[in-house]
Amino acid sequence: MGTLLVASSVSAEEVRSRALRLGIPDPAVIAHRGASHDAPESTLPAYLLARDLGADYLELDLQRTRDGVLVAVHDDTLARTSDVAERYPERRDSPVSAFTLAELKALDAGSWFNQAYPARARASFEKLRILTLDEVIDIAEGNPERDPGLYIETKVPDQFPGIEAQLQARLDARGWLDRPGKVVLQTFDRNSLGLLHKSMPQVPKILLLWVGKGAIEPASGQSFAESGELDKAAFYARQQPRDHAEFNRWLDAAVQGGAIGTGPSAARSGGGEQSYADLIQPWMNQLSHERDLLVHVYTLDAPEDFTKATAAGVDGIFTNRAGALLRHYGRPAAHSEAQLLRGHGY
Repeated sequence: MGTLLVASSVSAEEVRSRALRLGIPDPAVIAHRGASHDAPESTLPAYLLARDLGADYLELDLQRTRDGVLVAVHDDTLARTSDVAERYPERRDSPVSAFTLAELKALDAGSWFNQAYPARARASFEKLRILTLDEVIDIAEGNPERDPGLYIETKVPDQFPGIEAQLQARLDARGWLDRPGKVVLQTFDRNSLGLLHKSMPQVPKILLLWVGKGAIEPASGQSFAESGELDKAAFYARQQPRDHAEFNRWLDAAVQGGAIGTGPSAARSGGGEQSYADLIQPWMNQLSHERDLLVHVYTLDAPEDFTKATAAGVDGIFTNRAGALLRHYGRPAAHSEAQLLRGHGY
């Protein structure tokens, strides 16, 4: 077993002061792929809604098209969130990098949401388009009464050599690198973290944390596939780091890579597909704070989980339900999600 590291307590005021010095709100409301509970993830209405609700950050996953354009797409492939199987059946399992921007723009990136969530379906979500990084920036800049930042993940960065420098050039061209705390960069990949820090040393960076082989080594020694289990959420909810030293090894990696914080996973009270290992236990958050690292947890949507995470000491929350989290923090928007969507024609 690893040795439990003992450290003196860090006050909430000290943590908040650290965030504010960096220009990062504390606690931070990070709209995961936009307001993706209420509208199709990473699309125009999802980001418009998150912005107008008052989210601190619009979160996006960055990939690159075959012709070199940066786009906001989460999955490695397009089958879950588009009609790629119908439009390009021979390439339904191809990576995003196999498509030109024009080919991606021909996809319907909204109708899947109506099929998956009929209670939240809107006819106006049909034929929504995949967005470029520049289009997300346009959205962030589009409401003079709101000023959200961008929280950008380099997704599968080994598939996109040079993406870190390309992102730097694009953000610089748009004037976003001169705005302290308005851009936060995130990655699971330690090599990409180093490249991001080399390209943009002044920009806050987050090392995302995950329990699994090749990441934080699990005490179980098993991957989900090796376990033979059927309930993925239940499997991940039981996962723990191999020991305290293993968890601390990843905090070391964050500090050494230039990160100002970590993005740990969390187990949701209700389970579900975005419920993972509980990496926001108080001792974990305390260790992170002792290393002068902020803790931004992914991805919580329920009030009971907001309360639990806040009590455990997190400094920000990734959420699909930005409106609910803002209400939890006493920062409600003047209009409801439905009203705001209708106001944008959805």
